[in-house]
Amino acid sequence: MSRYEYGVDFDAIKAIDIHTHVEIDGCGHHSLDDELMAASEKYFKSGEERSPSIEAMAQHYRERNMAAVVFTVDAQSATGHPPNNVEEIAERAAEFNDVLIPFGSVDPLQGKAAVKRVHRLVDEFGVKGFKFHPSMQGFEPNDRQFYPLYEAIVECGVPALFHTGQTGIGAGMPGGHGIKLRYSDPMLLDDVAADFPDLTVIMAHPAVPWVDEQISIATHKANVYIDLSGWSPKYFPPQLVRAANSMLRNKVLFGSDFPVIQVDRWLADYAKLEMKPEVEPLLFKENAMRVLGIKR
Repeated sequence: MSRYEYGVDFDAIKAIDIHTHVEIDGCGHHSLDDELMAASEKYFKSGEERSPSIEAMAQHYRERNMAAVVFTVDAQSATGHPPNNVEEIAERAAEFNDVLIPFGSVDPLQGKAAVKRVHRLVDEFGVKGFKFHPSMQGFEPNDRQFYPLYEAIVECGVPALFHTGQTGIGAGMPGGHGIKLRYSDPMLLDDVAADFPDLTVIMAHPAVPWVDEQISIATHKANVYIDLSGWSPKYFPPQLVRAANSMLRNKVLFGSDFPVIQVDRWLADYAKLEMKPEVEPLLFKENAMRVLGIKR
């Protein structure tokens, strides 16, 4: 096993995609059960390969002169479905470290075992952050029983990325396949950010239907950022575009949600927004480098 170390030429690349999913492992095991996988494919209508391999993802981003943060979600306690191999993502990212940056995932409902795994994933595998999906993982992020997790992440000096807002996972299914949207209200993360000022928190996606709350939190808390993945930019709420162009220009991060949203589609729709040219270097790379703690 080789521990991940950065091999990205950060001066040469034009962007860092902060939000991409590895949804299949080397044994062919998917991150979602068959029903959820089919429903998400129908919801996102990508038309492309739904679960590309890590090799294919590395090539995809290399061709675009970009780096990509890659991860999955361990939601076994809430869903009963074992995740695809989290450690394998870090190991394979180490093989493609010129373009891929691994984040880890732990199941918050596993308590002390999850805390121990945070340290192991950073110390032994070199992951550069952690991904949480409160709705899929079935937990309220501001419940104090999960605070030891955040303490561990702070000790490791890496960011935590939380899904916020509506989710395409379970969309259109009876009862949303049991997935509850309220767990992904960004106001729950306001508590976390306030109680852990040394924790870098990334709110993933325009947090429909709580975008105004999301903008307020990112404006108020120096340690909170917003990634713009999960929605085509043509659907961005106008107040989010205004904030990204002004007071949140140092707080917004390029993300696609690949493979469910294709990078090329995101970029084509983004080009139609009226974004200020001076914001783009921040949005596409500089802000992400600060979040990841990369110094030049």
